[in-house]
This record gives sequence, C-alpha cells and structure tokens, in this order.
Amino acid sequence: MEHIAEQDRFRRISRVLWIVLILNFGVAAAKLFYGWLTNSASIMADGYHSLSDGSSNIIGLFGIWMASRPRDERHPYGHAKYESLASAGIALLLFLVCFNILSNSAERFSHPVQPEIDATSFVVMAITLLVNIVVMLYERNKGRLLQSQILISDSLHTAADIFTTSSVIIGLLVIRAGYPIVDPIIACLISIFIGYAGIKILKTSFKVLVDSAAVDKEQIKTIAMAINGIEDCHKIRSRGWEGYIHVDMHCHIKRYISLDKAHKIAHLVEDKIKENIHGIKDVTIHIEPYRDK
Repeated sequence: MEHIAEQDRFRRISRVLWIVLILNFGVAAAKLFYGWLTNSASIMADGYHSLSDGSSNIIGLFGIWMASRPRDERHPYGHAKYESLASAGIALLLFLVCFNILSNSAERFSHPVQPEIDATSFVVMAITLLVNIVVMLYERNKGRLLQSQILISDSLHTAADIFTTSSVIIGLLVIRAGYPIVDPIIACLISIFIGYAGIKILKTSFKVLVDSAAVDKEQIKTIAMAINGIEDCHKIRSRGWEGYIHVDMHCHIKRYISLDKAHKIAHLVEDKIKENIHGIKDVTIHIEPYRDK
C-alpha cells in the first residue's frame, strides 16, 4: 500500500512538471523573440532565464522518473535521492545561465545597442509576468502538498524569474526615458539574482545528498523518554528531507523486561515519533539493556 501511495505521489509530481514545462517554454519563446526583435539585452536575459526554467523542468522529470523506481537488491532504500540530484542539476543550470548573461552584458557595455522599446514591450512582459506568478504559486503549493523537493526548488527558480521580469519592466521605463546603458546593467543584476537562487537550491540539495541531520535529536529523545519502559536513548541519527525522513537510534530498557515486551515498546517508540514529527518515513530502533548506575 505504501509503495502504491508513493508511486501516485511521483505521478502527480510529474503531471505538475509537464504543465509547468509547457507554460515556461511558452513564456521563454515570447521573451526571446521579442528581445531579439527589439535588441534588448535585458529582455533576452529574462528569456534565457525562462528557458532555463523549462530546461529545469526536463531535469526534474528525469529525476522524478529515476526516483519513482522501486527498491531493489542494489538500492534497498529506494531511488528517492535522484530527486535531490535533479534539484542540484537545476542549480548548475542556473549557474550556466548566469555566466551567459554576464558575458552578453559585458559585450553590450563595449558595443552599446539602443533597444527599440514601445508599448508592446510592456504588454509582452506584463503577460509573461502574470503567467510566471501563476506558475510559481501553483508549483509551490503542489510542492508543499506532495512534499516534493524538486517542485519546491523549481518554484524558487520561477520566483527568481518573477523578480527578473519585474526588474526588466522597470528597466524598460528607464530605457525609454533615454538611458539605454541601463539595459545591460539590469541584465547583470538579473544574473546575480539567478546565481543566488542557484546557490540556495544547491545548499538544500547537498544537505540531503550528504545526509545532514533532518531532525533535532533532542526532540526525538524527548518523545522516546516519555514512553514507559524507556530508561535512556542515544546514538540518535536522522537523514532525508521533509516528507521522507529516516531515523535510527539506540534505546535502553530494564534487563528483566521480556523480549516480546521490549519489541512492543520499540514499536510504541516508533509510532510516537512518527505521530509527533511530520514526515518521518522510517524509524529503526536498537534495543540495549539498561545498566543502573
């Protein structure tokens, strides 16, 4: 039953990514075409950012496909970390986009170009901004509902797109007022923000990939010690991410307690931890005899 629920979760995540992919490529096409038409570096930079949004959706789809594969002999814990690996891939893609925008902006400083800004420019950017806002809210809400790291990371990517598009619209107003030098400057600012979003996603992904502690061990110990029969606990470890956390720990019980009762106490500890801490997937408990001091 658990496996079926997990497979349903992956299918729903994939469905969200397909919807977002189509919208992102539509937005990117509109920005890139109009940026090329008007010779605007900032609109082109924003278009490349939106294109990277779509590309990140493809990476996400591949990551989800890999993560959805069932456990096997070589992967007894499953393939869920592919979701985190895909998130790291999105971050690396952002860094590549950041570098390309900076390179193009540097060339514009050396060879200035006067963008052709008119009312249509603002209409195009306003429509794409609205689409980005809808996509970001939809993806973020679905990410929280499905406890998906890839959707939450991708929504941060789209949030960066909202910021950059807003900056471009402000820049277009300044350019139209007679200051074309603002165009490559805004493109540079966009690249900085894109790089920051990449770092944020990469840090979150690496925490999972290197098995950083996912839960405060004192919180786990407090829950376990409140259960009758548990005298002490130590070697508490946790790893994973929200919605997919694994915990292992050692619990001490009195020597005279039977193996059957010790087993029931261990199950009670597991149930209480899962009940009180959201997102616990599995709890492994090693029982040890308690030595009175």
